[in-house]
Order: sequence, then structure tokens, then C-alpha cells
Amino acid sequence: MKHRAAVLGSPIDHSLSPAIHAAAYAYLGLDWEYGRAELQPAQFAGFVDGLDGSWRGLSVTMPLKEAAAASGIPDDDVVLTGVANTVVFGKHRRVYNTDIAGLRDALADAGLPPVRVATLIGNGATARSALVALVRSGVRLVEVQGRDPRRLAVFRDWAEQLKVEVQPRTLGAPLDPASELLVSTVPSAGLTGRLEALEVEYCPALRGVLDVIYHPWPTPLAERAEAAGRVVLSGLDLLVHQARHQVRLMTGRDVPVEVLMSAVRAASDARVRS
Repeated sequence: MKHRAAVLGSPIDHSLSPAIHAAAYAYLGLDWEYGRAELQPAQFAGFVDGLDGSWRGLSVTMPLKEAAAASGIPDDDVVLTGVANTVVFGKHRRVYNTDIAGLRDALADAGLPPVRVATLIGNGATARSALVALVRSGVRLVEVQGRDPRRLAVFRDWAEQLKVEVQPRTLGAPLDPASELLVSTVPSAGLTGRLEALEVEYCPALRGVLDVIYHPWPTPLAERAEAAGRVVLSGLDLLVHQARHQVRLMTGRDVPVEVLMSAVRAASDARVRS
């Protein structure tokens, strides 16, 4: 019986996860299939419960990460963040959050020096994972920008368990001059009319910018950061590194990140040309 896996979310047509996982299976010599399915949260449980024994795992993207967290036995990071991006089938159905390790690996791979002060844009599911990753990377103070003061307050209260100082600020406020890293977890449209106010070009301590978006690319934020000479990471960096952890969880085997990065960049370039 051929093993199967897929990525679930909405929208999902743009996802490059199939290219990454297909490259992993080819490298490992596995005759596995990896597809995609467009789902809304209300459809998630029914879809997963209806899968047969050929299924080995699922990659989960927005807006399904909260639903995924409740769909199996959670690992510690799922319990901590309340979100999951990976479902693994076996004797028991288990759910994981590989975004945290993926973001840490992406930052380490970029060669950025240790960061103690960072700015995080957004306060949703991805932002929770990003904050945990930042704390585990050594960050001790995080300026969190968002549009809704109430959601910012909820995020700050949740973050208390991480033993990190969180400073809530209105989205589009100038960066803390001490901020060494900027991580944006919001769609590009969420920063429309606010990029100038961030003053990415003038933040003296800023070394790097990670925008979790990868399509379309470059984002306006990435363009400004690159023009200012900052190290810029895209959502592809996060996608590849978290997918490497997913492959390990689903297959029990490891794949060099270079294999996955080469595949995803080829797929991304082909999309641009088409």
C-alpha cells in the first residue's frame, strides 16, 4: 500500500509544500504521494477522521492550526502555543508544532549574531510560535505590534509563561531603536500605509528581517529591508526548515536542508516564469 500525506489549508493552491516533501521522498527513495486539500476549520475533523490507513501525515497551514491542535495527542509545543502544523498517524494520532524549531533553524542558518531585543508584528497563531522560537534563541525583550489592543493584551498575558518582557505597541509604530531583529507574521496588506512609520531603514541596531510571507515575493517590507542592507529571510526559509522536521516525524528519517531548499527554490522560480 502506497503511503500518503498532504498539506491542508485555505487558500492552498499557492503552497510549495508538495515540492518540498516530494523532494524529500525522492532523496529517501520512498514511493510516497503528497497532495493538497482546501479546507475550512469546520471541515477539518471530518476530513481527518475519514482518512484510511495509507495516510502517514498532514502538514497544516492557516486557518487550520487551532483545529489541528485539538485533533490528536499534542506535543509540549502544541500545548504551549495552542496550535499545530503537523499531524502524524500511527498507533495513535499525534500533533506537533514544527514552526518553532523551523524558525529557530532558519535564523541560525542565516548566520545572524545572537539577538536580545526583537520586534514581532502580529499576535495570531504564527506569532505565538514565533515568540517561543525567539525566546529559545535567546531574545529577552520583544516589542509586539498589533492593531487590536485587546488582542495585544491577551497575547501579552499568554506570553508571561515564557519569562520574556513583552512590550505591546500599535501596529506601524517606529521600531524600538534597540531592536536587532524584525519578524512579521502578517499579510503584506496588513502593513499597507504603515511601512514608512516602522522606519526599518533608520533603526540603528536592526540586523535582520524575517517576513513569513513567500508569495508574492519580495514583499514591500522585504524590499525596504534589503535596500537598507539588512539580512532578509523569507517565508521559504521558515517553510523549508519546519518541513524538514515534518519529514523526520512522518518518515523517521532525515533529509539535508540543502536538498529541500533547492527543490523549493526551483518550484518558486518556475512559478514566477509561468
